[in-house]
Amino acid sequence: MKKVLTLLLCLTLVITMITGCSKAKEKASTGLSVISSIGKSTSVGEKDGLGQIDSTVVAVLVSKDGKILDCKIDAAQTKINFSAEGKLTTDLASVMKSKQELGTEYGLGAVSGVSKEWNQQADAFAAYVVGKTIAEVKGIALTEEGVPGDADLASSVTIHVGDFIAGVEKAVANAQDLGAKKGDKLGLGVSTDIAKSTDATAEAEGLAQAYSFYSAVTTNADGKITSSFIDASQGSVNFSLEGVVTSDIAVAPQTKQELKEGYGMKGSSAISKEWYEQANAFAKYATGKTLSEVKGIAVTEEGLAGDADLISSVTVHVGPFIAITEKAVTNAK
Repeated sequence: MKKVLTLLLCLTLVITMITGCSKAKEKASTGLSVISSIGKSTSVGEKDGLGQIDSTVVAVLVSKDGKILDCKIDAAQTKINFSAEGKLTTDLASVMKSKQELGTEYGLGAVSGVSKEWNQQADAFAAYVVGKTIAEVKGIALTEEGVPGDADLASSVTIHVGDFIAGVEKAVANAQDLGAKKGDKLGLGVSTDIAKSTDATAEAEGLAQAYSFYSAVTTNADGKITSSFIDASQGSVNFSLEGVVTSDIAVAPQTKQELKEGYGMKGSSAISKEWYEQANAFAKYATGKTLSEVKGIAVTEEGLAGDADLISSVTVHVGPFIAITEKAVTNAK
């Protein structure tokens, strides 16, 4: 009898171990979304004109049954000023930090009813949606002002969460099986520069442009990238020689992944591939590698891939891809 019980106990332990391993290796989908607006841009008045590009960025990890396993939220709020003479007055070398990177520099904590910064409130909302389906996220109670109506959520989040909810919904809808597993760490990277902005001239309108790169990655216990997705947007606001905004500020900028063939790179590409196809090829190439290996990818003096396998599918500059992947992996926790 004792032998039978021992055998049953051993079988139970084996089944438990197999079940545990099975759950640890369960596939998960990685999703990234970007929702942008230039609606707060203004022409010159009593103050300089403003090209403002706001982008809410969400990364999610989703289980096979549609539940959110992890969520990261960030935002880029890029402000570029210009004068009544159509000249840019913002230093084009300015470092444009995301709201997560700004932390207390953003300055919301001092005026927040819960004494929490934007990044803390975004993190609290992200934690709140973990374990929920998208239907449950869309069902989160809101007040008429658009702030959380649920007492638990309102105790840590007092800002408007409409963009958060929309961003999570879009990220879940975009989620793909890229190799991630349940239990992997999710990281989100956001990087923006304004270097391509230009003054207005008699021949051409001025341009206030936020060029942003985004990356969602997952990493395993060994520090290897298990899934990767890269996107970018060129949020542009045009203005005249007199400092008048000429762009339709009601039109939301699209990312390059959303534009797909509409971006128009394929015709001039030596390998006849669009930007999104090349970004996807780089993301796939980085999957399975550690951050050190990604940072060690060979790059030519021109900024192109130096590896023959990679250059066969990626002919755009890979520096930004490497940098945004590094940022996302660093943020994976």
